Amino acid sequence: MKIVVDWDRCEANGLCVRAAPDFFRVDEKDTLHVLSEQVTPEQRARVEKAVRDCPRHALSLSED
Repeated sequence: MKIVVDWDRCEANGLCVRAAPDFFRVDEKDTLHVLSEQVTPEQRARVEKAVRDCPRHALSLSED
């Protein structure tokens, strides 16, 4: 699985960082950074929570 970000929707609210800090980071300029796009089955639940928590629906998961 792969993390997909709709950059036009993303406001870098940081809720994804709380759910999956090893995948997302928001810097001092309020810019979201995806630290790893690839998601293993063991990590999927945390990333799915980050996707659900995004208030702008800017995150999704896709099959590789």
